[in-house]
Amino acid sequence: MKRRDLLRNTLIAGAALAVPARLLASTVPAAPLAGSPRDRVLFALAKRELDRAGDAIWKRDIVGIADFGLHSAKPRFHFVNLDRGTVQSHYVSHGTGSDRQHDGWLKQFSNTEGSNATSRGAYVTWEWYKGRYGTSVRLGGLDESNNAALRRYIVMHRADYAEASHIDRWGRLGRSNGCFAMGEDQFRIALMHLSGGRLLFADSLGLEEDGSIQPVPELAMIERQPLDLSPRPATSAF
Repeated sequence: MKRRDLLRNTLIAGAALAVPARLLASTVPAAPLAGSPRDRVLFALAKRELDRAGDAIWKRDIVGIADFGLHSAKPRFHFVNLDRGTVQSHYVSHGTGSDRQHDGWLKQFSNTEGSNATSRGAYVTWEWYKGRYGTSVRLGGLDESNNAALRRYIVMHRADYAEASHIDRWGRLGRSNGCFAMGEDQFRIALMHLSGGRLLFADSLGLEEDGSIQPVPELAMIERQPLDLSPRPATSAF
């Protein structure tokens, strides 16, 4: 079975049956079961990644999930609030090295310095600082696929090219140097609710709100990992 088919079948099953109770019982309240099929999967994914990150994460109420399997014109950065049982979705840019054609589709991940590409994996959010784009949030990569984040200066920041108005004009967001760039209002939410020791997870999922999977366009044939929501080995902690 192809990876894409396996991912689709996994999510269809999750949408039909909801997320198994064993994945939700210890952290997530019953409220998310009333959400969209996508939201149910996001809650299970958030819990799995929190468990995997372990003590590297010291605030476990909200998890950010960036789904780079969707086009940049779609809200694909999800604030998963485990305490309130809610999901808010906003825009986020990917790196120029991940989309050299600048058509809005992420085509590759990279952890290489100088690649200007987005990296997949789990991050811990650190302190605020003043940088090129004003207030920004440092990130620490917890996986081998993103452990160069700090020395690559991969951060969360605001940018004009990540505003909805950029989509209105160009049909897509602009690109970052591999950072998680957001519009002014979206970044303010991230600054207040996702910084200071919380988890950010990035991957190519392609999750639509109805629980279906966005097919990977031929122009962006990135390999998707099967979405297995069973426990995974712990990440390396700092």
